[in-house]
Amino acid sequence: MLAWIAQAALAAEGVKSAAEARYHLWGELYLADPWFLVLVPPALLLLAWGRSRRGLEPGRVPLLPSAPPPQTWSQRLGWVPLVLQAAAVVLVCIALARPVRGNSVRQTISEGIDIALVVDRSGSMKYDDLEPGKTRLDVAKQVVGAFAERRMTDRVGASDSCALLTFAQYPMLLCPFTLDYGAFEGFLETVHYVRNEMEDGTAIGRGLAKAVSILAETDAQSKVVVLLTDGENNVPDILPLKAAELAREKGVKVYTVLAGRYAFQEDVFGRVYRTERELDATELEQIAELTGGRFFRAKDRDSLERTYAEIERLERTERREERYTETFDLYFEFLLAGLCAYLAAWTSVATWARRLP
Repeated sequence: MLAWIAQAALAAEGVKSAAEARYHLWGELYLADPWFLVLVPPALLLLAWGRSRRGLEPGRVPLLPSAPPPQTWSQRLGWVPLVLQAAAVVLVCIALARPVRGNSVRQTISEGIDIALVVDRSGSMKYDDLEPGKTRLDVAKQVVGAFAERRMTDRVGASDSCALLTFAQYPMLLCPFTLDYGAFEGFLETVHYVRNEMEDGTAIGRGLAKAVSILAETDAQSKVVVLLTDGENNVPDILPLKAAELAREKGVKVYTVLAGRYAFQEDVFGRVYRTERELDATELEQIAELTGGRFFRAKDRDSLERTYAEIERLERTERREERYTETFDLYFEFLLAGLCAYLAAWTSVATWARRLP
């Protein structure tokens, strides 16, 4: 008895079953072997026949009073054992039909993309021509951060790993590839433009080569670099096109973004002023074309946001969805209830509902 109670307790918690949910009842309830329910009608008929006068040995009473004697409480409740027996039969048949609770599960499978987000932090990123009152770097950090959050916290479970690199005179890996946007955001907040002239510069080639070398060590099927800068390469030891050739060899696609409306320069007195000259984007266009990516020019915050939205549209993570149903056995409860009903009926017949032959 204790073993049955233990099994029922386990069933209440949900015992995973190997049975297949064949016949749907309602909600999450199914029957694995519904054909056992055909036993219910003949079993009830046999039970009724056994309790009928045809199934009982006729008794002889020598003398009957003219008026029927008053019924006792046990006589008035004589139908209870029959109902308990019928309930036991029905519950056992239901247990044999193996009721299960079905839980539909959706599993999204994704190969994912490793995205290296490379951000220029040279001294020229302090200008505010993308959005009044905010430096180019401040706007870039907000847009790049929003892009990374969308890719790293995909609600359908197909998140992409992102890494954060910055460059000026030298490249720096701030955040390795991760799915933890909180960590990524923390590193992004620490980025600021350089204030030391010895560190200043726009080493696009170095920054791209660093990103490619890091991506070469990952196992992702798709590898992407999104490189944002506001200027032209002025560090000649690693030329941008050489880095692009390395990216192509390693199967890395590069999207280049030129962020900034105007070109700035200093006069003879060291004062910075805005010019009407547009920055030369030839190398950035060639990098994108050589690696299978695209070049974008962003002259304000809105166009920069549209740029990253377009990159997101182009680099969609391939997903496929599998559906299956987990089942959990419930027959222990019905079997235990049937056993209890049978024991109650047997006890009743043996005690207060006992009949003489």
